[in-house]
Amino acid sequence: MADSLRIAVIGAGMGGLAAALALAKAGHKNITIYENAPNLGFVGAGIQLAPNMARILDRFGCWQKIASEAVQCANTSIRDGASDKELGYVDLGYVKEKYGYPHMVGHRASLAGGLCDGCEGEAGITFKLGSLISDVKFKPKPSFKVTPATGGEPFTVECDILLGADGVKSNTRVAMLKELGLTGQARDSGQAAYRIMLTREQMQHDPELLKLIDSDTVTRWIGEKKHIIAYSIHNKSIYNLSTAQPDVNFAGAPDAQYTTKGSKSAMLDVYGDFCPMIHRMLNLVPEGEVVEWKLRVHDPLDTWVHGTTALVGDACHPTLPHMAQGAAQAIEDGAVLGVVLAPSRIADGKPATIERALRLYEKLRKPRAEALVELAAESGRAMHLGAGKAKEERDKVFAALKAGSGKVPDKWADADVQAQVYGVDVVADAEKLCEEEGLVAKL
Repeated sequence: MADSLRIAVIGAGMGGLAAALALAKAGHKNITIYENAPNLGFVGAGIQLAPNMARILDRFGCWQKIASEAVQCANTSIRDGASDKELGYVDLGYVKEKYGYPHMVGHRASLAGGLCDGCEGEAGITFKLGSLISDVKFKPKPSFKVTPATGGEPFTVECDILLGADGVKSNTRVAMLKELGLTGQARDSGQAAYRIMLTREQMQHDPELLKLIDSDTVTRWIGEKKHIIAYSIHNKSIYNLSTAQPDVNFAGAPDAQYTTKGSKSAMLDVYGDFCPMIHRMLNLVPEGEVVEWKLRVHDPLDTWVHGTTALVGDACHPTLPHMAQGAAQAIEDGAVLGVVLAPSRIADGKPATIERALRLYEKLRKPRAEALVELAAESGRAMHLGAGKAKEERDKVFAALKAGSGKVPDKWADADVQAQVYGVDVVADAEKLCEEEGLVAKL
């Protein structure tokens, strides 16, 4: 029976959890999630919860709890980092009316926890934590070696379907592309990020900062080669700041290194030309708690699929954070896999049928995800302009926006771009594509 096919998901990030949950909801009963971490104590900072993500989470039955801890974005303000002068303003009130869900912001741990709770509520899903994966093979059926973190004997797992949701460092991707004679190594984007969460208690003695944490505004302060985006999360008890700047602090660091302990003085130097209010916020970060993330990407892959193996999320389309769509696109991947791999669509369970279904996943998801990867990079370039004609032209567009017309240089806030991102229902599109391609559900 197709519903008893052995499905292995490598990685318990957003894409892996979403894929497992979607497949369980579709009727699969033998799904195992292998995760390197010894526990699922989710960490991270703020994350944007866009309508295209919320639509899927609602179908999964885990949206309401996530939304209850989140903050609805009423508007966004794009400001000059040095002067705090508002360059552009967009009211986001129309988003819920147009797309069925508001644009919200929340804590990454709440999102991951909601997906994890959904998975734990499905009898067909098993977690294998503390599992170091290596030696991935693809023929005749996918297999890999598991080395338990507890020090037990390594063992080999064979499965019928393998989903590599193991992030930008993906061992699955490296092994797959090597076997196919292709390349797809992760590379530096040249950018890094500080992720900062300030509590209400830390900000309570500064009226100007309290006004920020009490607002429903997503604020982006922009400057040459850098920006800060900030918003309240966790029922306005935390003010989240996420930055992007040149990754100079990583000079000489090995490629495998993704984080570095930063100095507070270095962080303050990077944003030294920003306004005093920004300095006051950055000064609230305790010395010794500054961490900088290297933002890594890779060029579009030739393929996401090899036999009955497919890549998911950052393993195949790592995205710079400037469109706030990285997690959303991973979750879209998972939702589409739930449609194309529904037991009724791969009823004979044959490898050729499974590969055909995975090719439809790739056909639908690859162009969209890769377009959003480029859109995020393009938006970052527009936000990070230094003095010169290009910046002058950009600021004229911002001025026209404030006067009530024109596009938004910050692509995330542009209504036409939002329509391309938020207005797409990937589950409906996947069902339609299956019908068009003859992968019809057998009742």
